Amino acid sequence: MFASAEQTHKVDKTTFKTEEAKLREALLDVQFDLVGKKPFAVLILLAGIDGAGKSEVLARLNEWLDPRHLHTMAFDARDEAERERPPLWRYWINLPPKGTIGIFLGSWYRDALEEHLFGDSSSDRLERDLAAMTRLETMLADEGVLLIKLWLHLSRAEQEKRLADIKKLPGGGRHIIEYRRIGKHYQQAMAAIENAVRLTSTGEAPWVVVPSADPAYRDLMVGQTILAAMQKRLASDRPAPTVPAAPVVGAKPDRKTALDAVDLTLSLGGADYKEKLASHQRRLAGLTDSKRFRDIALVVTFEGHDAAGKGGSIRRVTRALDPRRFKVHSIAAPSHEERAHPYLWRFWRHIPRKGNVAIFDRTWYGRVLVERVEGFCSEAEWLRAYSEINDFEQQLTDSGVIVVKFWLAISKDEQLRRFQERENTPYKRHKITDEDWRNREKWDDYASAVGDMIDRTGTDYAPWTLVASEDKRHARVMIVKTLCERLEAAL
Repeated sequence: MFASAEQTHKVDKTTFKTEEAKLREALLDVQFDLVGKKPFAVLILLAGIDGAGKSEVLARLNEWLDPRHLHTMAFDARDEAERERPPLWRYWINLPPKGTIGIFLGSWYRDALEEHLFGDSSSDRLERDLAAMTRLETMLADEGVLLIKLWLHLSRAEQEKRLADIKKLPGGGRHIIEYRRIGKHYQQAMAAIENAVRLTSTGEAPWVVVPSADPAYRDLMVGQTILAAMQKRLASDRPAPTVPAAPVVGAKPDRKTALDAVDLTLSLGGADYKEKLASHQRRLAGLTDSKRFRDIALVVTFEGHDAAGKGGSIRRVTRALDPRRFKVHSIAAPSHEERAHPYLWRFWRHIPRKGNVAIFDRTWYGRVLVERVEGFCSEAEWLRAYSEINDFEQQLTDSGVIVVKFWLAISKDEQLRRFQERENTPYKRHKITDEDWRNREKWDDYASAVGDMIDRTGTDYAPWTLVASEDKRHARVMIVKTLCERLEAAL
């Protein structure tokens, strides 16, 4: 992939000056078209070998484009907060919103390649990491992000000359640490890098290799590549994602799902409830206060039928936790800021540090529940969400996050009784809305969606726990007990 980039490519000063003026004007035009229409975000990944001029290109783009609508991030070694979260967390929270251009100097590729070249990562691990990056980029592209991946390349001889010049600059030596580490293994390292670039160059996010020996040629090619990509996207009406002609979910003549196996008759007497709840709360407090817990994090998700008792269950959990180290996230309809990002963005930014707990009242499963049933997203979007969610949760668990997922189940009759009770109790009226009644009319549709969700996202690393919540006391004890069991197994 780098053979052509090692040929001689030059632009004289007169040509550069003429082309630069036209390019700057055109780039500003497409940038303000993007700002005005706000149909998508642009994410530019600046990558390449040492000495190729990545920082110079970043400075040039900040000169050519309007910086008010440009978000630039330079990623180096992870800091303490980043090390205590999954590797992709720092990239997710910095994704540009719709209507803007984001530039990442350093990216998920740098992390994987450095670990492989200078750390303990095997070839198999690198391939797994690259596959995860491809899935991430596919998801971003499906969510409308325009990905422009630029690899700045130099021949070995040109790189050595460039690095020698850089080293003479004040403080310049810090820019060539990676090159010194590669040293005599340059050819093997470049073979690994070229293979990584080849494997991750996809239709959704192809790599563009930029010859960088001549800075003028390099800068013009980068600018023209960005311009062409943005013009093409702005001029096109992106078709709706296609869906398979075959049935998207299995037909179930008897309409039975995993929820039908939940024994809703389970209950607990008042005296047993108090004793068992207090016992399991003490147990949970001890686990989350232990030194071993400082090496992991806990994510607890609550989904369930309306009025199934999620709020009351969450309160029983939080009573056992140190208030300095947990946070409850109540998920409602996405805000304007959240709608401007891929749908998982608003959940990624709430992932806790090690030693902390995040509790979600409603979750990312809204994509395959409410959004599916109510038609807030396309069939293609909720279909692909199953694998995207599984990938998201695996990234969490691979990084030491314990993911515990609860579905609270009640019968349709019990839901009606609770709805009526809420309407007739002054301090509970805020808990019932017109939307709750509308959702109840689609009980069977939601039951099918829940069944598919449990089947498709119940994994060994993040299994579902189905909780009989007809009796709230039984549900609360079961939830706290399950949390203790999952933590004890992890610790």
